[in-house]
Amino acid sequence: MPATAPPGVGHLRGDEPFPAAARRALADPQLRRNLGHATTTIRAKSGAVIAELPDWQQLRDAGSAIKADVMARLPELLERLEAAVTAAGGVVHWAADAAEANRIVTGLVRATGHDRVIKVKSMATQEIGLNEALEAAGIEPVETDLAELIVQLGHDRPSHILVPAIHRNRAEIREIFLRAMPGVDLDLTDDPAALAGAARRYLRHTFLTTPVAVSGANFAVADTGTLAVVESEGNGRMCLTLPETLITVMGIEKVVPTWQDLEVFLQLLPRASTGERMNPYTSMWTGVTPGDGPQAFHLVLLDNGRTAVLADEAGRAALHCIRCSACLNVCPVYERTGGHAYGSVYPGPIGAVLSPQLTGVADNASLPYASSLCGACFDACPVKIDIPSMLVHLRDAAPHPRAESAAMAAAAYTMDHPRLYAAAQRAARLSRLAGPRGRGLPPPLSGWTAGRDLPEPPPQTFRDWWAAR
Repeated sequence: MPATAPPGVGHLRGDEPFPAAARRALADPQLRRNLGHATTTIRAKSGAVIAELPDWQQLRDAGSAIKADVMARLPELLERLEAAVTAAGGVVHWAADAAEANRIVTGLVRATGHDRVIKVKSMATQEIGLNEALEAAGIEPVETDLAELIVQLGHDRPSHILVPAIHRNRAEIREIFLRAMPGVDLDLTDDPAALAGAARRYLRHTFLTTPVAVSGANFAVADTGTLAVVESEGNGRMCLTLPETLITVMGIEKVVPTWQDLEVFLQLLPRASTGERMNPYTSMWTGVTPGDGPQAFHLVLLDNGRTAVLADEAGRAALHCIRCSACLNVCPVYERTGGHAYGSVYPGPIGAVLSPQLTGVADNASLPYASSLCGACFDACPVKIDIPSMLVHLRDAAPHPRAESAAMAAAAYTMDHPRLYAAAQRAARLSRLAGPRGRGLPPPLSGWTAGRDLPEPPPQTFRDWWAAR
């Protein structure tokens, strides 16, 4: 069977289960205010531009169909991509897991003779812990996305797929800049324009003096070997055009067959993610062009558990994700706990189904329960990933205590025998002895009613009503 992502490398596993981390996050009122304001704003913008498209549902259907086709033909498409990238002057590397990907990238940077890299925002490099691997090798990684820069300078972790510093407000960002940004003006205010200006001044010299860049990729076109990065600030454009060497780390699921397929996602992604009609910066490159842009291009194709996800027929749709974060912005659980509670670089509803599959469900057993199963994520997903059904599937796959397994087996046996089931219904009337809403139940039953109300039994069961007629 395909291997899952190895432990001890990268950021797919948390140090504690979700309930413990979420309880601590819920006790932080500033965090909840920051998250509530940000997600409400993004939802409103996204809803407005989606409403402009009369064919939005047809676009969602098309995106879902393309992704399903890609998963069905993934080996063929990846080989086609490799051939096209190689023909265009690039070099393709295959990384089975995070450790191998880090070794490849570190070796490539060392071969250039430089000890600093500029980075485009990339979930894949966060997933594998590339920054830590580079630092361990004596190489300085510099994040150039504003939110990623805030996280890096604050020695923090991303808490959102699209807006990694969503848990910070501008006063907190000002404090981080004053404390950690070299050469910052001590009179810096928390005005957004002033904060952006400070980051721009800090990064401009780095852009012009760092000849090696590392990026992720939103999409790769198998037919031509073209890679695409979409972003909002222009920092990605600087990283993708100025350096001499460009190294791209891409999850193997990001490939699409043709340019026509790419056109569908370039309509879906900006509206679902940032609430824009198109991305301000859409950068595409194909191999190496003499005298224009990087003169050495390396593409690292990352597995790190993805083939294990692909092997699960009920769970493989998690690989359809285009990292738009729409599910996070509508999720009532994420809005109250934030991303750090999930323990993985992939938070929110998509993280609750993707991370356990990449690591093996036992390593992230609490994440499938980090949901109310309300279905808002399914409605918002631009490629129609049925996250609620997948959560139920993963809950079944998660390890369960023996007592719970025994209780469920007893319940199944009872429901399979009508007389026993009728007797159990009559016995349910005794639940009145447990007090209002079941608050009087003794342990371990009190663990169930601590977060739920026990329904009041009706005065007359359906069976009694039926028998009386």
